[in-house]
Amino acid sequence: MYQQMIFVNLATDDVAASKKFFTELGYTINPQFSTDDCACVVISDTIIAMLLSKQRYADFTKKEIADSTKTSEVLICLSAESREKVDELVGRAVAAGGTANPDVQDQGFMYGRSFDDLDGHSWEVVWMDPAAVQG
Repeated sequence: MYQQMIFVNLATDDVAASKKFFTELGYTINPQFSTDDCACVVISDTIIAMLLSKQRYADFTKKEIADSTKTSEVLICLSAESREKVDELVGRAVAAGGTANPDVQDQGFMYGRSFDDLDGHSWEVVWMDPAAVQG
């Protein structure tokens, strides 16, 4: 069965630093689709983050590139298999130089935290009780 994929393209000031940041979070870089201007971060079999230098990113749009440290351009939300995995990923992001949002979303059946990466892109990490999802 065909699995649709998502490729999230994000502009970065420093491709090498972004590669290091995301590998410290536990993700891998696919060298086949990475260059000095682009890092292909494999988040899962169906989720890829393409971290592009601003010069390379500009090749794909005529729009002004957002300053993600000042403007919210996108909220990327990743699922986690447990509350502990939410905390673990946010902890690794902070240890790698990211910034944690101090707000915690704890609604019992759902638990989430968020962080900004080195370029200010906002990443949410959420666990949801499987029983709540099933209804």
